Amino acid sequence: MSILQALNSYYDRMAARGEAEAPGWSREKFGWCLVIDADGQPVDVLDLHDTAGKKPAVTLRDVPAAVKRTVGIAPNTLWDKTNYVFGRTAGSGKRSAEEHAAFRVATLALIGDSADPGLLALRRFLEIWAPERFDALPFRLDMLDGNFLFRLQGDGQFLHDRPASRALVEAVAGDPTEAAFCLVTGVSASVARLHPTIKGVEGAQSSGAALVSFNLDAFESYGKSQGQNAPTSQAASFRYGAALNRLLDRGSTNRTRIGDATVTFWADTSKGEVAASAAEGMFSRFFTPPPLEDADEAAKLRAALEAVAKGRPMREVNPDLEDGTRFHILGLSPNAARLSIRFWLSDDFSVFAQRLAAHFADLEIAPSPWRGNPPAINQLLVKTTALMEKFENIPPQLAGEVTRAVLEGRAYPQSWLAAAVIRLRAGDDPLTGWHAAAIKAVLCRAERLSRRDPSTPEKGETPVSLDREHPSTAYQLGRLFAVLETAQRMALGKVNASIRDRYFGAASATPAGVFPLLLRGVQNHLGKLRKNGTGGWIEREIEDILDVVGVDLPRALPLAEQGRFAIGYYHQRKTQFAGRPDIAAELADDATNKDGEDL
Repeated sequence: MSILQALNSYYDRMAARGEAEAPGWSREKFGWCLVIDADGQPVDVLDLHDTAGKKPAVTLRDVPAAVKRTVGIAPNTLWDKTNYVFGRTAGSGKRSAEEHAAFRVATLALIGDSADPGLLALRRFLEIWAPERFDALPFRLDMLDGNFLFRLQGDGQFLHDRPASRALVEAVAGDPTEAAFCLVTGVSASVARLHPTIKGVEGAQSSGAALVSFNLDAFESYGKSQGQNAPTSQAASFRYGAALNRLLDRGSTNRTRIGDATVTFWADTSKGEVAASAAEGMFSRFFTPPPLEDADEAAKLRAALEAVAKGRPMREVNPDLEDGTRFHILGLSPNAARLSIRFWLSDDFSVFAQRLAAHFADLEIAPSPWRGNPPAINQLLVKTTALMEKFENIPPQLAGEVTRAVLEGRAYPQSWLAAAVIRLRAGDDPLTGWHAAAIKAVLCRAERLSRRDPSTPEKGETPVSLDREHPSTAYQLGRLFAVLETAQRMALGKVNASIRDRYFGAASATPAGVFPLLLRGVQNHLGKLRKNGTGGWIEREIEDILDVVGVDLPRALPLAEQGRFAIGYYHQRKTQFAGRPDIAAELADDATNKDGEDL
């Protein structure tokens, strides 16, 4: 099923819930409504903003469909911005007079000889209005460039919602064109010359962007122009646009953002509305788990993920789910005045649920870096790839590749491994565990996908928790580095620059050039600890690791091995004091008293 066909079907679901706009209408943002009396005189301006949040927010209203504007002047029907309605704007206003004149002419032509009191009042308003009147009450300068509706004084509905207004709008809706075979519905119908404007994609133009468009001769063929190159009936075009805009609404629960991509998802109703809603709710919980600290809620989510990972029927996970429910996921990115499709995935819901469960299994590392629910993809990328852990610094292409890997069950991009290693070399704290978890996920998935039998782990694969006998030299060197750092800390306490600060990157990349120096230096630390009678376990740990590593240290480690180094370091540092609570407490007190560093 194509994207447009799936969205066209979703419109039926919206209509069944009473949420669908009628043909010729769209949902637009409004902050103000002008109240006029029967003589067309301005009486008041109603504030339509939602004041429930910290800042007033514009609200969405169903109005006659917005026109598509490029560089020309094109007024909307019975509503518009202040430059069209009043001839005033906060900008230079070079075209405001022309825009207002166009709105006046188009609206008067639409009203015609209507006897409706509301439309007659609007006619009189346009006949007597002068732009300079905007400088007087009830108008304010902060209203400039906002969308305005109209209401007749004493009437409880907006002017465009009056029966006479709706009849006029529906009478002129549509743009009759030559009939052609519709690629969405498969029937012959009048073709849409221009496809609908899509709003709600982060980073795209606030006025909306096109999902389907042909604005240059190079994009056209066989003498066809604009929408005729991808014939879509006007009805289907309206339906898919209305459905996608509703899915992308700010308050939509079927919408999230990953990197520069806005992701929306929905289920079809072949198994019923209840099953579709249950699938969407579960996918939302799996795909973007809320950062809950509630142990019970986190346990429920883990239990659901484990059941899915074991291949249990969906109804055992949630009684409202139905096996065979079709699920769709669409990722959109801004591209000037158009939208780029970052990915489009359509499959059985259970397939996506199993892939998400596998993703969280690949991320698992002990001890866990996070509390409660496992992290969402955004949170992972912010912690492991973004400079200063800022959302806007997530590499956009990497975000899309990681998301596709999660949802398609394929190998994670090596660029994620590279980004995590680079961040560690640049000074990110390896003890947070986020980098180690991401690196483990990349390595574990590559190992699993390369097995002959993916269900049976093989010896030597990247471990979840500390493995003292692991055969990887890089992993053991990471452990060794952690032990050497601990010896320095126990002997000297807090220092201005620890060996981690000075040598972590070099030790993970070129161990043969760094570890001999570190092993010579640790002898002084061990000598001091012997005098205090506290360093015996460290000497034994070093000896045990060197027995596994051998004397021939690698001159350089490839990227994957640098990742294993980081995992070994994390495992060792986080678990080396198991069974030694006295030493752990002493070092923790030292860290708290001197620098607050987590040991």
